[in-house]
Formats: sequence, C-alpha cells, structure tokens
Amino acid sequence: MRIAQIAPLYEAVPPKSYGGTERVVSWLTEELVRQGHDVTLFASGDSRTSARLEPVWPKSFRGSPVLDPIALHMVMLERVRQRAAEFDILHFHLDYLPFALFSRQSTPFVTTLHGRLDLPELQQVFTAFATAPVVGISHSQRRPVPQAGWVATIHHGLPEHSLTPRYEKGEYLAFLGRIAPEKRVDRAVEIAARCGMNLKIAAKIDRVDAAYFEAEVKHLFDQPHVEFIGEIDDSRKSDFLGRASALLCPIDWVEPFGLVMIEAMACGTPVIVYDKGSAREVVDEGVTGFIVKNEAEAAAAVARAIELPRPSIRKQFEKRFTAKRMTDEYLEVYRALIEQQDMPAQQLKRA
Repeated sequence: MRIAQIAPLYEAVPPKSYGGTERVVSWLTEELVRQGHDVTLFASGDSRTSARLEPVWPKSFRGSPVLDPIALHMVMLERVRQRAAEFDILHFHLDYLPFALFSRQSTPFVTTLHGRLDLPELQQVFTAFATAPVVGISHSQRRPVPQAGWVATIHHGLPEHSLTPRYEKGEYLAFLGRIAPEKRVDRAVEIAARCGMNLKIAAKIDRVDAAYFEAEVKHLFDQPHVEFIGEIDDSRKSDFLGRASALLCPIDWVEPFGLVMIEAMACGTPVIVYDKGSAREVVDEGVTGFIVKNEAEAAAAVARAIELPRPSIRKQFEKRFTAKRMTDEYLEVYRALIEQQDMPAQQLKRA
C-alpha cells in the first residue's frame, strides 16, 4: 500500500525528547515500513525514518522557532495535495487543518485526532465537517463531539522492545511528562510526602507554562524528598521508569490518552492515575495499576501497586499496547476507506 503520513512540524519525528504525537507517528511509520508498505513521511527535515522523508521545513519548530507555524503547515498541506494521486491513503496528524482541502479531492484520507476535543469552538468545526473521516485515540476523547466522522478508536502502541522492563520493586515514585496545570505535579509531590517516599520528576517546562512553574511549582522542588531531573529522552526512560516503584499520573483534565502510562507498563512499572479522561481505558485496575480520586487514595494505592507482579504488567502491555497492534488497526481503517472511496460521503461507515 502507498501511504502518506503527515506529521506536525513542532517536533522532529521521532522527537529528540518530549513529543507525544510525533513519537506515535514515528512508531506507526516504522511499523508500516517493517510490514512492507511504501510509506512517505511529510515532516521536518531533522526527522529520522526508514520511510521516504519529504522534508517541509529544515528543522522542527523546537529546533528552529518560527513566528507563524500555521503558515508552514499550510505549505505542507498544499505539497501533499499536489502529490495526493501518488498515494492510496493520506493519514494526517494535524487536527482539523486538512478537512476543508482534502474533503474536496479524490484520494482517501483520514485524520487521527491527538488532542483534547472538549473545547466549545470545536463543536462548529466537527459539525461543519461531519463527513471528514477521523480516528480517536480513546473513547473518552471522542465523547464531546459525537457528530464527528468517527471511523475508529485506536489506542496508541509503542514498539514492543523499545523499552526494557525491570522486575524489581523500585526505589522511588516517578512523574514523567510536562510541568503544566493539567498534569498536577504538585499532587505528585504531596502523594510522595504522604507515602514517605522520594519522588523523581522528569519533565519538560514549555514556555507557555513557565510562569505557572515559577509561581506554583518551583518552590515545591526544594523539599528533600523531591528531585527534579528535567526533560529526558527515550534512551533514559527504561532506567527512569523501570527503577520506579510506581508512576504517578495525578491528572486534572480529560487526558486524551496518556502515552506515559503505557511507557511505564512496558517497563513493568505500575501506574497510579486519577480518574479522568482515558484512565479507565488504559489502566487495568489491580493488574497494571490503580485508578484513584484524590491524594489519600493515591497514597494508599502506592503500597498495593508495589506488590503487583511486574511481569504481569509487562504482559498486559504486550497484549494491548504494541505498535504492531496499533498499526494493524490502522491498516484496517485504510483498507475500509479505500474500498469506500467511490461511495457518497454520507455512506462512510462510522465506528
């Protein structure tokens, strides 16, 4: 199959450190190539892939900041449009940006929606483009916009052997991701204090969250049980997550998926997550971790999580969250859309 993967330009594919969407695009692209498909990746020029790379800008916006990122994404869309006939399917990872242009051409396309969909202004977007085929990354993510053109829900998956499990009880609690109001690292600090355990924080601070960090979080890191490591890349995740007693995800928003949770599972590390967004779709209660509602419940869950058999956590990851499983499900979507390309838009199957 001739497949175009169209990634955002904010990070390289894969990202050198933080970057969930671009990381998933990389895993999907590499698995498609491994399965023998002819894949072209539209991405930043500093991306690394075994597919055919079509660089749209020399460096990702992280490596070379630009003043108007939408302008370059519009250039990318036009470049894809000019070459659309070369592909059997176009797979976008650019939110709603492709809808208007690619609903008016003949090559089948699909968009994976990677972000939150509970914003009021999105109601009009998905009502106006109700026939644009979209994939959700959790059922929870889809709930605010039932009118969208859903064709599947496909949970993320990562390469089976990309992270190495460690079957030890661990030495500390871990927080991995971003320092942002919705991620609530302050709760993680409190949970660790209640447990009398050390907390290691490996996290990125975006410029948009710098003021929040300075005002609300930075002083918390002065406590003796807290160690702030900063942003880490994939090469350090196995050690960071594998040596942890549990991963804390005290989220305070409708998490669309939560990639860090399956990264922890791949390392055999249990997850303690607040009951928000996709939590109940990703974590199997009492198997890969525990779902809680407050700091007291989270602290109580830590002792139980430490006793969970880590090989069983890893096996559940292998069963549910590998890149191969994810890719096979996307291939089913591609084939269905190609078969339906001659049908009226309103007859497209919805899932």
